[in-house]
Amino acid sequence: MRLPSLNALRAFEAVGRTGSIKAASDELAVSPTVVSRHIRNLQLDLGVALVEPHGRGLLLTTSGEAFHAQISRAFDIMRQANEDIRPSVRRSLTIWCIPGIANQRLLGRLPQLQARLPNYDILLQPTLSRPDFARGEADAEVIHMNMLITHPNVRTELIAAPAVHAVASPAFRSRFPPVTEPADFLKLPLIHEASTLYWEQWFEYAGVSDLPMLRGPRLWHAHLTIEAARQGQGVALANTLLVEDDLASGRLVDLSPQPVSLGGYYFVAASRRWADPELVVLRRWLKETLQSGAATAASDAAVRSE
Repeated sequence: MRLPSLNALRAFEAVGRTGSIKAASDELAVSPTVVSRHIRNLQLDLGVALVEPHGRGLLLTTSGEAFHAQISRAFDIMRQANEDIRPSVRRSLTIWCIPGIANQRLLGRLPQLQARLPNYDILLQPTLSRPDFARGEADAEVIHMNMLITHPNVRTELIAAPAVHAVASPAFRSRFPPVTEPADFLKLPLIHEASTLYWEQWFEYAGVSDLPMLRGPRLWHAHLTIEAARQGQGVALANTLLVEDDLASGRLVDLSPQPVSLGGYYFVAASRRWADPELVVLRRWLKETLQSGAATAASDAAVRSE
């Protein structure tokens, strides 16, 4: 019997694991449109509904769950075969990290980490997906969360909780009346990431209630919203770690009546590997990198999920 397209199966496996077309597209390095097309074609090929809409994401149908379980095992076998056949001369350290902090803060400082781990190949993967540590998809993860969410067999530590600023270009600020209170931002063009949630949380923290429907472009990633703000397209929310250099150089100005804190950056790894020497080095480097400058120091207390 003819097998379905391998690319379609990969897309389905990623969507089923992440629960999101966008997260799967980031992982596979293709557009969300391509992933959606693969899923649609796979369902047509099999004659079975595998996914169904659920809010802003997708859920597997009963048939989809059964099919996904078998497909996942097949991909695990292929991954393991690939690892077994590949010569193992050097060890690798795979870090999954949200794109904004990977691009703005970690990329330029990777040589420092490489110098501390000379026998490792450092693999930094910018992604919005969450790794499955049990399957060895990553050695560690750096993620931004509003609150600590624990998972079985995973240990988490807050690395930094930087302040969040509403930033714009000097040229943009000169075209609009001064901002004196949080509600004034409702009169300005706002730039969003994947949704309006970040701005909604900021307004709630600032005490602005009865929000209208927020409008403005959605650019998915923090580094894109910051670039749009640099170009004078509107006001973006960004934490200190992402815009520290821009604020110091004057490329961006802070319009916030007062900075707020909305969550922080967390280091995540499998509990059984928490004390591995390479992860200890990585964790220490991340603390130095993310807590330096204007970043707010985070607690060193680690939280173990039961």
